[in-house]
Amino acid sequence: MKITEVRIKLMEEPGERLKAFCSITFDDAFVVRDLKIIEGASGPFVAMPSRKLTSHCPYCGCKNHLRASFCNQCGKRLREAIAAKDEDGRAKLYADIAHPINSSCREMIQNRVIEAFEEEKTQAMQPGYVSSYDDFDEETTAAPSSTVEATQIQPAEKPQGPHTAPAARQPQRAEQTQQSKHSGSGGFGEGIFD
Repeated sequence: MKITEVRIKLMEEPGERLKAFCSITFDDAFVVRDLKIIEGASGPFVAMPSRKLTSHCPYCGCKNHLRASFCNQCGKRLREAIAAKDEDGRAKLYADIAHPINSSCREMIQNRVIEAFEEEKTQAMQPGYVSSYDDFDEETTAAPSSTVEATQIQPAEKPQGPHTAPAARQPQRAEQTQQSKHSGSGGFGEGIFD
C-alpha cells in the first residue's frame, strides 16, 4: 500500500495550532479526507479524522455531545455523562473515523503528509498560488450536465379551482413565456406582474 497523492489546504489564521487540512489517496483507489496538521510542542503532527462522541438523553433518547448540559431535542437538563478516559486520564470526547493500526503505518503517513505540507507552504509563497485541495472538492462535487438537467426541480402547480382543467392552463403558460421573451427589453424581473 502506497500513498499516491496528498492534497493540502493551508489555514490562514496566524497563531492557531491548526495549520492545514489534508486528504491522502492510497494506491490511486482510496481517499481519506479531513486529516489535520497541527502544530505541536515538537513540530507539526498529523491528527486523523474524528467525530465527537455522543450520549443519549434519558428522557427522549436524542443524541447529544458528551459535554452538553441540556438536551438538543427536549431541552431537559442532562446528568453529566461519564466519558471514557485515555492513557493520560483525560476524558475521551472524540473517536477516530480512520486511523493506522500500527506505528510503521502511522510514521509513513506522518512523514509523507508533513513533507507535502512543507512543499505546499513553499508553493503558497508563489504568485498565483491555488490550493490543490480546492481542485479536489470541485472534482468530487461536479455532476455531468445530463444528470443536472434530469434532476432539475420543476415549479409546483398552483392550486386550481373545480372548473379549471390543468391541460387548458399549460398552453397559456407557454404562450406567456414566449411573449415575455419577445417583448420589452428582457430585463431582470420583466413579466412578473403581467
